[in-house]
Order: sequence, then C-alpha cells, then structure tokens
Amino acid sequence: MKHPGRLVAELATVVIAAVVAFPLYWMVLTALKPADEVISADPRPWTLAPTLDNFTRALTVQSFGRYFVNSLVVALVVVVLSLLMSFLAATALTRFRFRGRTTMLVMLLVVQMVPVEALTVPLFFMMRSLGDTVPAFGLNHLGSLVLVHLAFSMPFAIWMLRGFVAAVPVELEEAATLDGASRFRFLWQVLFPLVAPGLVATSVLAFIHAWNDFLFAKTFIISAAENQTLPLALQVFIKPDQNDWGAIMAGSTLMTIPVLVFFVLVQRRLVSGLAGAVKG
Repeated sequence: MKHPGRLVAELATVVIAAVVAFPLYWMVLTALKPADEVISADPRPWTLAPTLDNFTRALTVQSFGRYFVNSLVVALVVVVLSLLMSFLAATALTRFRFRGRTTMLVMLLVVQMVPVEALTVPLFFMMRSLGDTVPAFGLNHLGSLVLVHLAFSMPFAIWMLRGFVAAVPVELEEAATLDGASRFRFLWQVLFPLVAPGLVATSVLAFIHAWNDFLFAKTFIISAAENQTLPLALQVFIKPDQNDWGAIMAGSTLMTIPVLVFFVLVQRRLVSGLAGAVKG
C-alpha cells in the first residue's frame, strides 16, 4: 500500500491538474457545441450534438491564413533570436568577470517585476519614434512585435541559461583549448549541445509568450491589416449586441494547436531542461 502522505499528494496533484485543464476542456466543448447550446441559459458540461460549424466560421475569416503566418513568423523569429542572444549573454555573464556583472544580473531579475501593462504606453511612443529611423521596427510592422517580445523574453532566458552554463565544468573548456579548439569552436560544438535542454525549455516559454500575445499586437499594429496576428482575428466575432462565443472558442482552439505540437516535439528535453534549471 502507498504511504498515506504520498496518496494525499497524488490526489492533490490530480485535483490541481483537473482545475487547470478545465478551462481548456470548456473551450473545446464550446467550440463543438451548436449555437443554441452555446447561448443557453442552462449550460451543460457536455453536448450530444457536436458540430464543426464554429470551426468553419473561424477558418473562413478573411485573411485567416495570413494572420496565422504572421503569428508564426513573429513567434519563430523571437525564439531563434532570443535563444541565440540569451545563450551568448548567459555565457558571458558566467564565464567572464567584469565590472558591473552583479548589477546586470540583479537588473535581469528586477526588469521581470515590472508589469507589462505599465510599459505599453512608453513602448508605443518608443516604437513610433523608432519607426522614423528604422521603419521595419516601427508601428504597423511585425518588427515592432519581434523587438518587444525579445525584450521581455531575454531576461528570463538569460537567467535560466546561466545555471546551465555554470554547470559545465571549466576543466572541459581548458581541455578543449589544449586540444587546439578556439573559444568559438568550444562555444558552438561543446557548450551549445550541453545546454540544449535549457535552450529547449526557454524556447517553449518564448514561443508561447509571442504566439498568444494580444496586448502588444493590438497596440502596435494599428491600421496595417495585412500585418495583424492571429489573436486579433478573433475580434471579428466580438460584436456590440452579442458575441459569437462558438467561433471565438473555435479560433482559440485552433490557436492552441501549434503550441501543443511544439510542446510535444520538445517534451523530453523540456522536462530535463526545467529539472536542470531547478537544480541550477
């Protein structure tokens, strides 16, 4: 028989998992319900007449495919650039001793404490000014979203990867140097593969943050409809008289599919990466 304490812990885990998963279940259920059940005053946690009409309406939104591609491009560019720059920054903060190093590490933590909403207005004016110099990063351009998401994803990624880089023995670098390997070769052929679990873990978080973003997309993409992202497409179903909740939930369900696919592809390395981050 299991120890009573372990049994209680497992039951608590199941209950917490059910509570966390219930909104996802309700979203998918609403997406499959017919219109009369969605707006019913007596909602039921099941449906006997599932339908795909809500998904059909969501997919027939004008330029839905373009919105999907825009979101995918922003998310993938943010993931690649944030991993590359965070890896280099984490290596520099771990392997080198320089003035202001501790202050920089503290600032990486402090910057994550600032609410996103408090920075939205200043960032709007910053992007507007930046657009006068570099149009690709100004308002109504996807570059503005990439730049902002990089700024928010990199501090956490750097702090997280720092533990993985620190876990690699310095003797390994010294041995590689004795074998004639340059610092650049050690960085990409030895250190980079060893911290791969941490890179995967941070990539998932960066992808989710960029993919699900609505606030910055709504703030920076003002009039360029061709540069809108997928979350903005759901606004079509928000109406003054009555929202089309079936189509909204269907679109939200479709939005979760790329995240789930990305998560399944990197699941094993994600678990080991999060475990390594805790140990670090």
